[in-house]
Amino acid sequence: MSAISPLRGCAAIVGASLGGVPMAPGRSALEILGEAVHGALADAGLKLSDVDGLFTGSSYHFLAGLSVAEYLGAKPKFCEATMVGGSSYVSHLLTAAMALHTGQCEVALICYGSNQGSGFGKLKSMAETPLYEAPYAPRYPISSYALAAARHMHQYGTTREDLAHIAVAARRWAQLNPLAHARDPLSIEQVLAARMVSDPLSVLDCCLVTDGGGALVLVKSERARDFPKPPVYVLGAAAATWHRQIASMPDLTVTAAAESGPRAFALAGLSPKDVDVLELYDAFTINTLLFLEDLGFCAEGEGGAFVRDGRIAPGGVLPVNTNGGGLSCCHPGMYGMFLLIEAVQQLRGEAGARQVRGAEVALCHGNGGVLSSQVTALLGTAATV
Repeated sequence: MSAISPLRGCAAIVGASLGGVPMAPGRSALEILGEAVHGALADAGLKLSDVDGLFTGSSYHFLAGLSVAEYLGAKPKFCEATMVGGSSYVSHLLTAAMALHTGQCEVALICYGSNQGSGFGKLKSMAETPLYEAPYAPRYPISSYALAAARHMHQYGTTREDLAHIAVAARRWAQLNPLAHARDPLSIEQVLAARMVSDPLSVLDCCLVTDGGGALVLVKSERARDFPKPPVYVLGAAAATWHRQIASMPDLTVTAAAESGPRAFALAGLSPKDVDVLELYDAFTINTLLFLEDLGFCAEGEGGAFVRDGRIAPGGVLPVNTNGGGLSCCHPGMYGMFLLIEAVQQLRGEAGARQVRGAEVALCHGNGGVLSSQVTALLGTAATV
């Protein structure tokens, strides 16, 4: 096992806020981002002029760091806008911790905004033409995820009903979240009867299309106790990328989370049994199942059995996607930011009716592309450092 990282606990989240969730009609992506940024700064008791590190990504702006900095009126001395899809903001968490640790900045701001739901409904395609896939006219990106689901079913006997348990669990969490977009009751039977979009995934196996934004403020851990809210510490993070297009995925039943997860745990000095709450990027129901396996919460091929009988729902043995996830809370194109904000709220004890009692360690796992970019981060309360 790798040695515990010198980055363990070196940085802490001291401000967090959502913006425009789940819908903000008539507002631009930058306006939604701005709401979240000012909310996070207020949460931390800071001003925009205190920010000297900017971490962002966008489907709307080719030079996202420059566009966001200009819109906010910020003048960062460190700006990072790496785009690896929906996992970008979990990746930015790692980069922000490194920048703070090395003195590149003193106050790091991670931010995102999107009006995908009320604006134009469909993100501009960020994908290069998949030359070896295009002749088959796949629905991008759902057909890629459908391939992974179909292979898992063939190889391990996983069923559509197993995937339906994931959708229903997410909805039960969303019913406890006043900001969740989809809060109507949902049954296994409804998921199975829903319109098929890309076999074996129905419309209820797919994430929502909403607006939304979020922002986080981080500082070095030495300063963390000087802020109004309880700090949430970055305990470890790691990333892995194994392919771009689904035709190049080495094994449709194993994602690069099988690499990023163990490395993140090792760097944090933790294991799956130490985790109190999981926030997993659930663009589709198959994501949750694959990540539970790859991150070590159940054995390979056993995800279907693991999620049955409400095990990941409220009252179950493992709280997963406690805000309702991308399936029932919000999904404005790229969901990674919302994993982190929900984890912060859980670790601060601010999650209201959906609060996981005694939560000290949260795992956030981001996914980008078509099961392409995987980024795992572990966060903890002051009791963990």
